[in-house]
Amino acid sequence: MEFTAEMIAAFLSGEVVGDKDIKVWTIAKIEEGTPGSLSFLSNAKYEHYIYDTKASIVIVNNSFEPSAPISATQIKVEDAYSCFAKLLELYAANKAQKKGVSDKAAISDSATLGEGCYVGEFAVIGDNVKIGENCKIYPQVFIDDNAVIGDNVTLYSGVKIYDDTNIGNRVIIHAGSVIGADGFGFAPNEKGEFSKIPQIGNVVIEDDVEIGANTCVDRATVGSTFIRKGVKLDNQIQIGHNVVIGENTVCAAQVGIAGSTKVGANCMMGGQVGIAGHINIGDKVQLGSKAGISNNIPDGEVHMGYPSLPISKFSRSNAVYRNLPNLSAEVHKLKKELEKIKEGK
Repeated sequence: MEFTAEMIAAFLSGEVVGDKDIKVWTIAKIEEGTPGSLSFLSNAKYEHYIYDTKASIVIVNNSFEPSAPISATQIKVEDAYSCFAKLLELYAANKAQKKGVSDKAAISDSATLGEGCYVGEFAVIGDNVKIGENCKIYPQVFIDDNAVIGDNVTLYSGVKIYDDTNIGNRVIIHAGSVIGADGFGFAPNEKGEFSKIPQIGNVVIEDDVEIGANTCVDRATVGSTFIRKGVKLDNQIQIGHNVVIGENTVCAAQVGIAGSTKVGANCMMGGQVGIAGHINIGDKVQLGSKAGISNNIPDGEVHMGYPSLPISKFSRSNAVYRNLPNLSAEVHKLKKELEKIKEGK
């Protein structure tokens, strides 16, 4: 499908600088642009690419002022990044959509599917499962008994949904993720062995959540593990039993959150953050990559390091740490001078 610069500008409420009739039919990174492709520039450190890009159209911020001639047609908008994201959504919506229910899928007679659902080969849907409208269940997905799934949900190949899981609307779960496996619950007995504690709760995933590939969300021991509305989880994340993650919180790859921890709304976690169990993280908290969290954190704080420190203390401590070799040499020098003074007595 082809679009002209004029058509794109109208969709984005932008201004065309250059050829309004030039056409594009694909999307590319600015450094990899080819004739007929659309790209964008929002980060100043990539500006040098715009002067040599072969892309036909580049979306730029209104504030952008070129320092050299540009061959590509520009579309000036308020926010180039968000406008490019809108175009990606439009592009994705126009891709061919999967349809129909494969005769190779195993669907219980007691399960119900809403209108417009796609179910791929070798998907298994258990007893009393309820699936809403316009859902996409890709090949080899397993949905266990009594699970409830809302409208416009996408479950990619190999996703496993355990029994009694409750998933809201417009949720996306990527390949290989496991929702509702048993939490890590064991108790030592008189023999020094560990006895399993039955995990009889479930997982509740609210609307507009996206979960990356190979991420695990454990069911609660009792009650529910909650992933609240708008949460975005990256690949290879572990969410323990009875955890609550607040609305619109985002977590990068390999975050681990131990059981019964409560995370507030609008938090941000970098990759490999580790959070101990039974603590509370406030709203709008930011945790830098590899931060190790063992205590409660109030609303709005920024923490880094292991064990984690508020950003101001971490910065000061890090400055001292980087200077440790010099400090060590200075201490050794002072010790030698002190020994000489003592010998002189």
